[in-house]
Amino acid sequence: MNTEINEVEINEVVYVKKGSDNVKAESLDGMPYQIVRTYSAGVFAGYVAGRNGQEVTMKRARRLWYWAGAASLSQLAQEGTSKPNDCKFPCEVDTVLLTQAVELLDVTEQAKKSIAKVAEWTA
Repeated sequence: MNTEINEVEINEVVYVKKGSDNVKAESLDGMPYQIVRTYSAGVFAGYVAGRNGQEVTMKRARRLWYWAGAASLSQLAQEGTSKPNDCKFPCEVDTVLLTQAVELLDVTEQAKKSIAKVAEWTA
């Protein structure tokens, strides 16, 4: 029986133990899990299925419309959000083609879990 505690929530802020979850997020069928920032369509987190210049096809992607608890996308990709209740991440889409990708960030397993825990935002 594993009784090791890897995360704790205090005052609606989730703290995650550093260590094994700070490794690159698991891929899906060889597709890396990344955060992609575009010129005008926003920011997405999901599995990068392909890239051709500035065109990026993503699978199982969520738009990161608004985030809190991370100072930048770099911190979000490394540590995730410390304020998941303040984030606005809409539903996951099966596939999205992004035509003006300007930044691709590898995501740690810790950050991937954090992004997944953000409740689906609806208007």
